Amino acid sequence: MTGKPEQTVSDHTLERYVGNTIRDLRQRHGLTIAEVSEQVGISRGMLSKIENAQTATSLETLAKLASALGVSLATLFRNYNIPAGSAQLVKQGEGMEVVRRGTKRGHTYHLLAYDQGPTKLFEPFLITMDDASEVFPTFEHPGTEFIYMLEGAIEYRHGQSTYLLEPGDSLTFRGDIPHGPEKLITLPIRFLAIIYYSMLPTDA
Repeated sequence: MTGKPEQTVSDHTLERYVGNTIRDLRQRHGLTIAEVSEQVGISRGMLSKIENAQTATSLETLAKLASALGVSLATLFRNYNIPAGSAQLVKQGEGMEVVRRGTKRGHTYHLLAYDQGPTKLFEPFLITMDDASEVFPTFEHPGTEFIYMLEGAIEYRHGQSTYLLEPGDSLTFRGDIPHGPEKLITLPIRFLAIIYYSMLPTDA
């Protein structure tokens, strides 16, 4: 075997990316191989080989190709070697339902993100309450909690203070101080609660 294998693989990957990008741009603009090759000053066969990653080409030719396709040379390489994404999508109604200490009927928690790896940095919940007769416990946990009201009205306690929360209101507080719903005023109630941990919680 001749050449440097690792360089050949890298070059081949770059050539394939460049070829695919040029072909996609050309087709998006409704241009033929003949039209682009004539404007750039290369043969149709050469342009076909570039698009199919069968040959390398100079930066000068790539710059001319980019200009013919209406983009800059930098734009031609904009999406090359971008790390793969790892976003987690949870569709409406598909959040994992969890049970928290002391909660009963009429009070549901849907966890909107999970599988965060060995260190849990935050937990976003969609909380729904629709039973005014339920007695709610107080909670204590590490980190900081952020609440954003979506629907209904609730009186929420944090330490010795209570706060009236209505749609559009938000409340941020330390999680290690006793807190929880004090009074359900307008049902149904829905709010987002996001807990941010500065360190791994003891009760994950």
